[in-house]
Amino acid sequence: MILKIKAIVGFVLIVIAISFASCGIYSLSGANVEGKTINVHYLENVAGNVAPRLSSVLTDKLRTKILNQTTLSNVGNGNADYELNGQITNYSIGVAAVSTADISTKNRLSITVEIKFDNNINNKNSWVQSFTKFADYPSTQNLQSVEAKLIEEISEELADQIFAKAFVNW
Repeated sequence: MILKIKAIVGFVLIVIAISFASCGIYSLSGANVEGKTINVHYLENVAGNVAPRLSSVLTDKLRTKILNQTTLSNVGNGNADYELNGQITNYSIGVAAVSTADISTKNRLSITVEIKFDNNINNKNSWVQSFTKFADYPSTQNLQSVEAKLIEEISEELADQIFAKAFVNW
C-alpha cells in the first residue's frame, strides 16, 4: 500500500514537472523563458591571437545549450524575442604554475567573450557582460597538441555561464 502511494506521488510530481517544462515559462534546467524565439549570432573573434575554430565551436556550444535547455526556436534573422550577440575579445596563453626553480610547470589558456543579450520582451533584462574561462595544461605539452580539447572544454563552460546569466535568474 505504501509503495503504491509513493508510486502515485512520484507520477504526479513527474507530470507537474513536465507540465511546467512544456508551458514555455520554466524548464527542468531552471531556465526562465518567456519568449519563443532567439537569434544567436555568430561570435566573431577579434582577439589579438586567433584560433581558427574557436568562433564556430563557441557559437555552436552556446546555440546548442540554449536550444536543448529551453523551448526556444532559433531564428536566423528577423524579429526574435531574444538576441544574443558577442565577440571573442581575448585568447591568451600564460603561466599558471611555476616550480621552485622558476620553471613553468603549467600553462593556462584563457578565453574572454563579451556578450550582449537583448531581451525584446522585457528590455530591463537586457545586458552586456564579459565572461572569462580558462584551462590549465602541463607545460611539457605544446599548445597545438591540447588546443582543440581545451577550446571544447572552455567553450562548454562559457556557454553554461552565459546561459545561466541569460535565463537562470537564481
